[in-house]
Amino acid sequence: MGSSGARTSSPAGILLIAPSLELLAPRRVRVSAVKYAAAYHGSVIRDPLDSATLDGRYRILGRIAAGGTSTVYRGLDLRLDRQVALKVMDSRYAGDDQFLTRFQLEARAVARLKDPGLVSVYDQGLDGRYPYLVMELVEGGTLRELLAERGPMPPHAVAAVLRPVLGGLAAAHRAGLVHRDVKPENVLISDNGEVKIVDFGLVRAVAAAGITSSSVILGTAAYLSPEQVRDGDASPRSDVYAVGILVYELLTGQAPFSGDSALSVAYQRLDADVPRPSTVIAGVPSQFDELVARATARDPADRYADALDMRAELDAIAGELRLPRFRVPAPRESAQHRSAALHHRGATEQQTTEHQLPQGGRTPVRHPTRQLARDWPDEPEPATEDDNTTVSRRFAGIDMSEFVWERQHAQRMVMVWIAIVLAITGLVATVAWTIGSNLSGLL
Repeated sequence: MGSSGARTSSPAGILLIAPSLELLAPRRVRVSAVKYAAAYHGSVIRDPLDSATLDGRYRILGRIAAGGTSTVYRGLDLRLDRQVALKVMDSRYAGDDQFLTRFQLEARAVARLKDPGLVSVYDQGLDGRYPYLVMELVEGGTLRELLAERGPMPPHAVAAVLRPVLGGLAAAHRAGLVHRDVKPENVLISDNGEVKIVDFGLVRAVAAAGITSSSVILGTAAYLSPEQVRDGDASPRSDVYAVGILVYELLTGQAPFSGDSALSVAYQRLDADVPRPSTVIAGVPSQFDELVARATARDPADRYADALDMRAELDAIAGELRLPRFRVPAPRESAQHRSAALHHRGATEQQTTEHQLPQGGRTPVRHPTRQLARDWPDEPEPATEDDNTTVSRRFAGIDMSEFVWERQHAQRMVMVWIAIVLAITGLVATVAWTIGSNLSGLL
């Protein structure tokens, strides 16, 4: 199927895939796999916006990541003296009134949302040839980078990622917004363990642009819902489908569908169900199999109604399996960390060497996924009587001690409270016995 489509390229390097007439699709489809690295991999470049100041207020300190439609920078708000993230759109959108109108509307809508799982939007503007968005700077990295470093996750780590992601999506769904491009690249993890979703409304704004044909859809092939592939429709249930694909990838380290082109990957979901994660990784609880199956049902009516509905099911599963709380670690070698290091060194003239990051749906792991099955634990090992004992076993490159730390901490707190209660009980009993034994003498 991959060879039946004609491939062209856009001015900004977005992948355009025009299917041939033999494909059983109601209309032409373009799937844009947003890239988080430049095509000139390994070359040294000079960014024209390096050290520039947008609208006299936002100074660009360094590049974090580049994609097909935009570039993300670390910036400084000169008025409020705080660091921010600046998403600068490709200059070809500057003269597109349709795009600018939708871009402004989407920015306003997202700025009104308040949830710990959402990256805050502070401002939006147009500086000459550059439309831009000002957002909260999350010091850390992306979920894609974490997967590249550590591979698949055990269920309780997956649940720790999903809770804030679904919480943020639920806030958007309540406000009538749909993300349309949920994927690991759009999930940020801070150095403090916060998980946040970013880029709400960007796909819709690009789709509204006059330079974008009305007969195409935008998104990332690996995470598109069947209805998005068929006719471009998107609803909260489309986001739920993408989250289901995300759950599968977090558990197994790979996307459920693969092919020799983005178009091939996109069309497979029209006729095939997402496999159960347990068929790839032995030991995945059946509850997570069912979570993925319902979230990725081909008929939207068979999925969770929205992110809030899916979050309720996740909480029920976590309670049933007694999954421990877990702090999600930020990736150590992220593009954001490299940008921060360059800034902290006080570089006044930055030359950035672009590093090709993994494309959506192809997470490299240190070992083939099938070989990880024998290492899968049923659950994190419980703490021993010695609180200082460190669990040295590893799963998918992650120290098991990281997984059980929260449980050990909770158990220590329980023991402390038990000791306090026993001490108070003993004191009360002693006082009562003393008063009782001397009561006759007092009378």
